[in-house]
Amino acid sequence: MTKAKTEQNPDESANNLTQATHFEAALEELETLVAKMESGDLSLDESLKAFERGVALTRQCSTALKEAELKVQTLTQQGDLVDFDSGEIDDT
Repeated sequence: MTKAKTEQNPDESANNLTQATHFEAALEELETLVAKMESGDLSLDESLKAFERGVALTRQCSTALKEAELKVQTLTQQGDLVDFDSGEIDDT
C-alpha cells in the first residue's frame, strides 16, 4: 500500500461525494424495492426482477461500506489515509 496525501484535491473530493451519492441512491432504491415486494402487489415476474435488482444493490452497498470501513481503519491505525485496491474486497 502506498501512502496518500491527507489533503484531497478537488477531483478526489468530488469523487467521494459521488460515491456517497451513489450509496445513498442505491440504499433508497433498495428500500423502495423491499416495500414494493412486501406489499404483495407485484407479479411473480416483477418480484423476481425486483429481487435480482435488490441483490445487485445489496452487493453495491456492501462493497461501499467495506471500502469506507477499510479507509477508516487505515486512517486510524496509521494516522494517514492510504490507498488500497478495492478489487480485493469479497462482496459475497
